[in-house]
Amino acid sequence: MTTEVQTGIPIEKSTAREVKVWDPLVRVFHWTLVIGFFTAYFTEGEDETLLLHTWAGYTVAGLVLVRLLWGFIGTRHARFSDFVFRWAVVKDYLIGVLKLKPQRYLGHNPAGGAMIVLLLISLTLTVFFGMGLYAVDENAGPLAGWLGGLGETWEDVFKEVHEFFANFTLFLVITHVAGVIVESLLHRENLVRAMVTGRKRAEL
Repeated sequence: MTTEVQTGIPIEKSTAREVKVWDPLVRVFHWTLVIGFFTAYFTEGEDETLLLHTWAGYTVAGLVLVRLLWGFIGTRHARFSDFVFRWAVVKDYLIGVLKLKPQRYLGHNPAGGAMIVLLLISLTLTVFFGMGLYAVDENAGPLAGWLGGLGETWEDVFKEVHEFFANFTLFLVITHVAGVIVESLLHRENLVRAMVTGRKRAEL
């Protein structure tokens, strides 16, 4: 007997209680990004930790670039086409959460997919304006040739925008963690463990 999971792949109930969902690149990206972002966040604004903050930011930038590429050429559940949904679908999913009866997805659910897109956008802007600030303030980094020496006015602009998106990213992270907890409880599934092992329960 077979059952049809969200991806449309038939799974034998008798032989497969779990299926592989997250590939190694997605899992390493996820946890390395957590370390990189929080390292950068908690070392911001201190002269003695500027080098660590800068390299943590470069690490986040590299990770985002890799994830964007992997979103097009990666494994099935890593691709944007698997988890970017129309707003109507996201709204219906959130209504299901409020009713405590959300549909279960083998990959990212519609709300989770929307959160990933928001996080990637916010991280990109955080890194860009951080590099801009580094260029204006220190005349260093990849944007120094374009932005170096613009003066204090632009330094303040880049600093304010950089800090805004860093804090907005933190807000998204907190919201994401809350969503993971809620979904784990509603579906009785440890999603943190799934991002470590790469495996999730096969049955919907």
